[in-house]
Amino acid sequence: MNEIEQPSRQQIARWRKHLANERAEGAVYRELARKKTGEEREILMGIAEAESRHEEYWRGRLGEHVGLPRQADLSTRLMAWMAKRFGSVFVLALLQSAETRNDYVKDADASEQIVADEAIHAEVVRGLAARGRAKMSGDFRAAIFGANDGLVSNLALVLGMVGTGVSSQVILVTGLTGLLAGALSMAAGEYVSVSSQKELLDANRPDPSTQDSLPKLDMEENELALVYRARGMSAAEAQAKAQDVFEHLQADSGSWNSTDMGGITEDDLEPGGSGMSAAISSFFCFAVGAVIPVLPYMLGGSGVTAAVIACVLVGIALMTTGAVVGMLSGVAPGKRALRQLLIGFGAAGVTFLLGSLFGVGVA
Repeated sequence: MNEIEQPSRQQIARWRKHLANERAEGAVYRELARKKTGEEREILMGIAEAESRHEEYWRGRLGEHVGLPRQADLSTRLMAWMAKRFGSVFVLALLQSAETRNDYVKDADASEQIVADEAIHAEVVRGLAARGRAKMSGDFRAAIFGANDGLVSNLALVLGMVGTGVSSQVILVTGLTGLLAGALSMAAGEYVSVSSQKELLDANRPDPSTQDSLPKLDMEENELALVYRARGMSAAEAQAKAQDVFEHLQADSGSWNSTDMGGITEDDLEPGGSGMSAAISSFFCFAVGAVIPVLPYMLGGSGVTAAVIACVLVGIALMTTGAVVGMLSGVAPGKRALRQLLIGFGAAGVTFLLGSLFGVGVA
């Protein structure tokens, strides 16, 4: 009888890592499911059960080498911590990123089924995360990008003035002026943007009064099917839909559903948030972001020291907003944080150089 091949130390270490991660990820999905009801709860519990199967697979591969339970990766432990304390949108976005990476693809010891499961899990989590993102109003978007714009634009303005060599008092007044002007501009822009979007969507909404004309149409020769075709249905689907409407009208058991037009629903016609609320969110969040670069000057700072402190504070804030956007996008927060930092400091560096070139040398 052939002896059973013993796994190497590297394999044992790798399998124990997989076991710990599967156990932790299953716990994350169960924790998220605990806070949900209905379909979303069932979906999350289904993924948790799959993670349990994967856990048993690695436990079986390890056999007597299973050892004591070990900690999962730091990122998985972070998701477990967030799942207990925060909303599911951020956690699902992080899980989307984790599932997409799918380390099993490069592991020859993982079964084909597990590799396929993880690929499907990534799409399931992507769908759940998309639901969460869709529920987030336009106000949140305005808040995040308003704060980021305030940070970048006012740091650039402040460092541009620093480069000219003007006094700290002039820098402070300029920064506060930039704060107010930028906040008002952002608020006006958001109001016009959201209001215009709502008006455009309202223009696409079918007119409910059209149903009054339906009983007068010739059932054999009518243009109702053309309405459905104009909204994206195929000719056969449109004809069947029109026929169904007439049958309901004849039976006096229904009427034309003005929003059931070739896949367009009420959800598609909702712009997400009002223009005024988006404007208010954008104004205050831009102001919060824009006040950070001038904060050292407001507290009496001056010279290089105040400029360095402003850069450090803005750098921390930029990385925070970048990480938040990264988490919501389902990508690594660190990369988005670094990108925000480089973009912000790049813009500020350009204005500082321009200020230095055209400096007035005022004491």
